[in-house]
Amino acid sequence: MNERQRSILLKSSSRFPPPQGVRLSYGTAGFRADASVLQSTVYRVGILAALRSLKTQSVIGLMITASHNKVSDNGVKVADSSGGMLAQDWEPFADSIANAPDPQSFVQLICDFVKKENIPLEAVKTTGILVGRDTRPSGESLLEAAKEGVSSIVGVVAIDMGILTTPQLHWMVRARNKGMEASELDYFNQLSGSFRCLMDLLPQGNKTNEMHTKLIVDGSNGVGGEKLEILMKMLTGLNMDIRNSGKEGVLNEGVGADYVQKEKVVPCSFGSADVGIRCASLDGDADRLVYFSCLANSNKIDLVDGDKILSLFALFIKEQLRILNEVETEKVEKYHQAHLGVVQTAYANGASTAYLKQLGLEVILTPTGVKYLHEKAAEFDIGIYFEANGHGTILFSEHFIRWLEDRSDKLSLTSKGSEQQKAALRLMAVTKLINQAVGDALSGLLLVEVILQHMGWSIHQWNELYEDLPSRQLKVKVLDRTAVVTANAETVAVKPLGIQEAINAEIAKYPRGRCFIRPSGTEDVIRVYAEAITQEAADDLANSVARLVDQFLGFSSSH
Repeated sequence: MNERQRSILLKSSSRFPPPQGVRLSYGTAGFRADASVLQSTVYRVGILAALRSLKTQSVIGLMITASHNKVSDNGVKVADSSGGMLAQDWEPFADSIANAPDPQSFVQLICDFVKKENIPLEAVKTTGILVGRDTRPSGESLLEAAKEGVSSIVGVVAIDMGILTTPQLHWMVRARNKGMEASELDYFNQLSGSFRCLMDLLPQGNKTNEMHTKLIVDGSNGVGGEKLEILMKMLTGLNMDIRNSGKEGVLNEGVGADYVQKEKVVPCSFGSADVGIRCASLDGDADRLVYFSCLANSNKIDLVDGDKILSLFALFIKEQLRILNEVETEKVEKYHQAHLGVVQTAYANGASTAYLKQLGLEVILTPTGVKYLHEKAAEFDIGIYFEANGHGTILFSEHFIRWLEDRSDKLSLTSKGSEQQKAALRLMAVTKLINQAVGDALSGLLLVEVILQHMGWSIHQWNELYEDLPSRQLKVKVLDRTAVVTANAETVAVKPLGIQEAINAEIAKYPRGRCFIRPSGTEDVIRVYAEAITQEAADDLANSVARLVDQFLGFSSSH
């Protein structure tokens, strides 16, 4: 690193001293904390994004958001050149620079990392960082800190994309690096255009009644509600009412996908007048989506979670592939069997996994965390992943998209208007409607809506695909969470010795019982997840396994 670059970094970092006594760690969601302590961290992540851009010689994204956290929190995360999460091998560097105590040690860490990674600091061409933020009041000043960080690296410029949903920023990074136009309008045009295409391809005679066509959306008083109002003006065939759009009400307070999924109660602004109508909830930065219906004489809901969204998508895509691959007069060697896979974590409801396997689908389990799901889904021609919390998407391989385009072109010449051609066009439209960079509540919502119309289903018919097994999640405070080591996508505890056998003995007492433990990624607790045929049995199983955890490594075991 030359002297000019070193002195720029020393000077700018001295203006952003790290908060005393705060240690931050870059997790799946990036850095998150109370907004008042984040200025230094966001500045430093600006530098990290700039270095990543030089290393990959591509556009990188930086998003300022704390998603479903309370409004006084904020956070920052990096969108990698693919539009996905920051490469995992850069996370330790993110941690170390965020926690460097003074400008000298901070700059030294950067020097060492630049050398190790062979990053071309004397950049041949200027690279750019797309910077976005959600609607939090603290976002504006944090955005300035991010820009300052980015421009502290010579040859890198920050491009302010304004207020965005997190998935919009990821989409823009992916599009830019593919050489496509990538403004917010381009995003809206792509979503609305592919939605229109799918609506035009609806089977004739699928008429749902008025009540089934109405959708009420809870915007979490966040950025998603705002953006959906813009998008709605570009759509036809969707009867939508948007509530909690952020004009009044507090971000994520008694509203949003996280609240609805965890509490299983109606969000603010919903009530008895909405019984029987299809409802959906976005989270604060619009990367999660869940559906629900309000129950009569109660504030409780029937939740339709990420597992059910995944099942709906899998059913639709499997059906289109089946139609597409009905070989009539063509020679069989032109037939391509797409490798379709479904990816879940152990937290997916056991009933959903059983249902997907019944459909003949390949189901793979990964450890908890979007980065693991995304990575595994990318190994298929078509990989669908969702977490129960409503975060997920569909990935299509470049190879499959090329094959599909080719097949579509041939069918338009040989079998125009055939069911096979329609299936090819539908799949093509899905590849454009779904956000392949990251889970996206807006694009996911449009895909759910068009598939329900395609099937002619109400939310109740969708919800009856299978019945969730009752479940219970608990956490047990422990002295040292690292004492639990898991294998098989976190479903088996290999340490401490003997604990898994004890858990298995408990599970055996309950029909359709399932239970696993895993260490939290952020706090000294062990998470317990249990399922059984009744709620009482699930509660009992969870409690008995929590007692086992306490016996083996809780506070009581240290007396």
